[in-house]
Amino acid sequence: MRSTTIFRRGSVVGVDFLFADQRGSKRRPAIVLSSAAYLAGRQEVVIAAVTSNTHRRLLPGDTAIQELKPTELPRPSVVTGILRTVKQADVTQAFGSLSARDLRAVEASLREALAL
Repeated sequence: MRSTTIFRRGSVVGVDFLFADQRGSKRRPAIVLSSAAYLAGRQEVVIAAVTSNTHRRLLPGDTAIQELKPTELPRPSVVTGILRTVKQADVTQAFGSLSARDLRAVEASLREALAL
C-alpha cells in the first residue's frame, strides 16, 4: 500500500475527535507519532492529542511545546500523553510541525510514561 499522506512524524494535524458520549465530534490538533514506514504500510496513524490548556499541571506523557512558531498553532500548547490510532482519512488538515527539539522531548516523555 502506498501512502498519499501530506504529513509525517512530528506533523501537527487536525483530527475530528469523538465526544465521550460518541454523539458528535470536534476538530482538535494532534501530533503524528507514526513512522514513515508505519504510514506507508497502514491506513491508520498514531497521534497524540494537543491542548491549549497550559495552566493545568503536566501529567505523565505530557510535553509543553517550547517552539510554537513552526507548529503554526495559534497559542501556547501541550502535547498530551493521550494517544489514539485513527484512520489517515480522518486527518482533516495539516499545519506545521514540531521542532526537532520538541519532537525529541515528546518522544522522551512518552518513553518514560510507557516504560519503553
